[in-house]
Amino acid sequence: MAGMVKGPAIFLAQFAGDAAPFNSFAGMCKWAASLGYKGVQIPTWDDRLFDLAKAASSKAYCDELKGIASSHGLAITELSTHLQGQLVAVNPAYDEAFDAFAPKEVHGKPAERQKWAVDQMMKGAKASRNLGLTGHVTFSGALAWPYVYPWPQRAPGLIETAFEELGKRWKPILDAFDEAGVDVGYELHPGEDIFDGTTFERFLEALKGHKRCAINYDPSHFVLQQLDYLEFIDIYHERIKAFHVKDAEFNPTGRQGVYSGYAGWVERAGRFRSLGDGQVDFGGVFSKMAQYGYSSWAVLEWECALKHPEDGAREGADFIKHHIIRVTDKAFDDFAGGAVDKKQIKRALGLK
Repeated sequence: MAGMVKGPAIFLAQFAGDAAPFNSFAGMCKWAASLGYKGVQIPTWDDRLFDLAKAASSKAYCDELKGIASSHGLAITELSTHLQGQLVAVNPAYDEAFDAFAPKEVHGKPAERQKWAVDQMMKGAKASRNLGLTGHVTFSGALAWPYVYPWPQRAPGLIETAFEELGKRWKPILDAFDEAGVDVGYELHPGEDIFDGTTFERFLEALKGHKRCAINYDPSHFVLQQLDYLEFIDIYHERIKAFHVKDAEFNPTGRQGVYSGYAGWVERAGRFRSLGDGQVDFGGVFSKMAQYGYSSWAVLEWECALKHPEDGAREGADFIKHHIIRVTDKAFDDFAGGAVDKKQIKRALGLK
């Protein structure tokens, strides 16, 4: 065993706002600590909370942030570059929509936007190092996603070419994170080219098994895909370096299933829920994490179609706390054991 899960922690992205305490890093740390959280994951695109360029160039600024968190009994768990990572690879069908994730000066300029996104990721590596972090979370972006369920059929070689290009774009970024000593946990998410195990394997192959290419495990996305999220841990545990604790439910009807017929979130067969309100077997998830020695953070990512976010955050802290397993350092039947006696062992096996 490598250790036990750390937490509870909370991803600040869905809670940030323009009113106190949600409009500053210090305010959010005080709020998170009051709910019982022990760590915070920071969205690097939200300048109300964080200055990525400053963090990449100034260790003093990073020490200041760590000091603010520490004063409230918190650690910084990871930095998130989900929005910037999305822009490393964008299919032209989504150019206009994803411009919203980038500065206005690169809107309508896909090549310049992609260059900006790569620079953001490079800054993310430096900032993570300056904060003394060992993990980072992001999205991969998508070139092939419009062809995930194609009609007419895809052109031969399209998927192979897309993943070759995706690997080419991410290789220098992962090299920068390797130099910083930081693993990059990709959130496997519909809308990204890596959204399940087989697509992650394609990406990893394109990267020739890059040691910093890792997974930000989030079972909610697997429930909505009807993928076995517990066996996923059995298969990929060596690459799981981050963990978003998020719940979901899938209730198919005679009218809709996985694709949900363009329904709004409340009406969908598959929807995200607050912790404990969905169908994820978190007892099983945390048991698997304990079994394989996962020793990084369990981070609440709150998304729910029904519940108020502040209620979800309050309930989530206790939910995660009660699911973390303190890994035992002895076997339950040690009391019945005895000293090693090699002669006795041979007799028991009928050996001379």
